[in-house]
Amino acid sequence: MEKALEGIQVVDFTRAQAGPSCTQMLAWLGASVVKVEDPHGGDQTRTNLGGSPELDSPFFLLLNGNKRSITLNLRSEKGQEICKEIIKQSDILVENYSLGVMERFNLGWDTLKELNPRLIYATIKGFGTFGRNSAYKCFEQIAQATSGAMSMTGFAENPPTVSAPNVGDSGTGMHTVIGILSALWQREKTGKGQMVEVAMQDAVLNLLRVKFTGQYANGKKIERLGNFSTAGSLAGVYPCKGDGANDFAFISISRTSPSMWKGVLKTIEREDLLSNEDYADPKYRVEHADEIVAIITDWTRRHDKETVMHSMARNGVPCGATMDSAEVMADPHLWERGMITTVEQQKRGPMDMIGCPIKLDDSPVEITPAPLLGQHTEEILAQFLGYDASQAEQLKSDGVV
Repeated sequence: MEKALEGIQVVDFTRAQAGPSCTQMLAWLGASVVKVEDPHGGDQTRTNLGGSPELDSPFFLLLNGNKRSITLNLRSEKGQEICKEIIKQSDILVENYSLGVMERFNLGWDTLKELNPRLIYATIKGFGTFGRNSAYKCFEQIAQATSGAMSMTGFAENPPTVSAPNVGDSGTGMHTVIGILSALWQREKTGKGQMVEVAMQDAVLNLLRVKFTGQYANGKKIERLGNFSTAGSLAGVYPCKGDGANDFAFISISRTSPSMWKGVLKTIEREDLLSNEDYADPKYRVEHADEIVAIITDWTRRHDKETVMHSMARNGVPCGATMDSAEVMADPHLWERGMITTVEQQKRGPMDMIGCPIKLDDSPVEITPAPLLGQHTEEILAQFLGYDASQAEQLKSDGVV
């Protein structure tokens, strides 16, 4: 079966996480992605996040599978010339350098749209390419801080807290994929490419959209609610049987859902409370939340978190065990879905990797290992420029690749 984006050529000028997460998704969906790296070390995450000169870091491997790597010295005229020839034959370019870097390499949008009018040029920046803060650098935590996410995360008595999911980096990457695919579809109708821009601050703010409903309702800032999803809900983290730091389960009990309340009582074998008129009143349950939580906790403490999760879920109550990273990597459900899979990594051997979350019925997704630095340089030079091995070797001697 043909992959969804088969035949689409991507040039990847990304590093760290926001950009690579975008280009990896395109690669997973079948696009041919050429990652352009500096000959002297390449993407810095190869070595500075748990890697070494001999072994690329797990961070790099997790974000750069399914790609090919070419090394090019973009400070050299010849390197830029080769790069432009590859871009001329490509559909999509993705970059997340600091503002102005691509222009210094003579690879800015204004230059490349003349070179390849069909090119879709995607740029990822912390605060965008325009606006008063556009020149500022940005990382995951900064995107969460400036979007409002940190101020809404954690408990009221504690400082604002960074959330574990990388909504700033990978969240921006996924927004960029959406923009790229939209531009790709529009190009089918117009024949013209365009620039796609996503700022990290903007992307996280978009993910917070629903959280802002309280702001609209009463004009007051959103407070940190800890593990409660909204005020007036009995949803929360309940302790379970065990002796570990993660022996808890999150149980969602909406005050507006009688069926969930009945499911909880059935699960904890307290259906006698169904005849209690006070407990039947959602408002009463919220006002006496401490009492209700104590009743539920008395049951959860006597059962392990897996039992709590499956018992509640089978009775229609949304519930999830709070799994740690090791438990997630061993979760049979995720293995069945291909979200955890074994990949034969070069130099490291077999590694259990996190796979693609998008399942397409007629377009298979294959998870392949991340490339070694410059692994496909000769292959790419031959494909795009027709260079033979001796020409590639000369470029290496000249410090171009």
